[in-house]
Amino acid sequence: MTTAEQRMPIPSELYADLERIAANATTWNRLMTTKAQIAQTPKEVIWTLNKAKLYRYISGVPADKRHEVPLLLVFALINRPYILDLRPGNSFVEYMLQNGYDVYLLDWGVPGPEDKQLKLDDYVLEYLPRAIRKLKAVSGSDEFSLLGWCIGALLTTLYAALRPAAGLRNLILLTAPLDFADKQAISFARSVDARHLNIDKLLETYGNMPPELIEYGAKALKPVENYIGSYLRAWDNLDDPRIVESWHAMHTWVTDNIPLAGATFRQLIVELYRENRLMNGTLTICGEAVDLSHIHANLLNVIAEGDHITPPCQSESVIAKVGSQDKELYRVPGGHIGIMAGSGAIKRTWPHIDAWLANRSVAVPQ
Repeated sequence: MTTAEQRMPIPSELYADLERIAANATTWNRLMTTKAQIAQTPKEVIWTLNKAKLYRYISGVPADKRHEVPLLLVFALINRPYILDLRPGNSFVEYMLQNGYDVYLLDWGVPGPEDKQLKLDDYVLEYLPRAIRKLKAVSGSDEFSLLGWCIGALLTTLYAALRPAAGLRNLILLTAPLDFADKQAISFARSVDARHLNIDKLLETYGNMPPELIEYGAKALKPVENYIGSYLRAWDNLDDPRIVESWHAMHTWVTDNIPLAGATFRQLIVELYRENRLMNGTLTICGEAVDLSHIHANLLNVIAEGDHITPPCQSESVIAKVGSQDKELYRVPGGHIGIMAGSGAIKRTWPHIDAWLANRSVAVPQ
């Protein structure tokens, strides 16, 4: 054996290794037992209905330097909306405020057992119109922009089709689950097929769709990645505070799920996933037929090419269905969440949304 091979570690080296191991153990314990600080951008509640709240974010940009048309963010019903304001430096809300937008967020809240009869109809033609009326009153603008993500994109699409004359100037859809025709490409559609899921028994038992079942259903689409890979990445990067804090914030959001109102879940599964009523032209909301050709707002449809939750086939076809003259299909590499909250979002997705929206957020002279 060489002299180098025979050399024993000196005490100072052993002590440094032990310190590093202890520090990593402390970090790991913090990641597994605490919640990260999230949603730190200042905001105020300006409207409420049942569990829902409408927030207006406080801008540091002078009023005369802001875009005239306000922006309302609408997220999904089954997750917390703070993914749009995850943490300083990785916040779409913060980014848009800095670029001069008057930003609002509709938080649907957490449905209780008493809300099990809430339907898409309620969210689309009761909650959204009332929140929008408040936004108009506060902002002083008769026109507005909507950005919907995931099920939020479904809700905003339905609203845009049913209320085309309500002042909607711009509609931005992110990973919108609208077309359910390709059952083979849509993994979740196979899971909720009538042969595999007795929705009546499920809702009779629970009332609302439990968050634990929703979380399992999403994670089961990529079990190795969600149950093992994510944690291995955190473990392998415990020495890198930047990666650790980013992972902690995302883990806080991923594990903070909420129930879905039972009647809404039934509609999603039966009328959309199984029967594809929206694309077939047979969907009705509060007795009104939903006709996508009635959408005339400027449309930006953002698709995540690697999305396993809402694959591209669910979002692409809406472009041909809408009546909008100004419409764009924008494809982004990445997954369902990564395109807006991943490390590449600030380099690709956010600047494209800003550039597209800025030119369409100037008040039109009366």
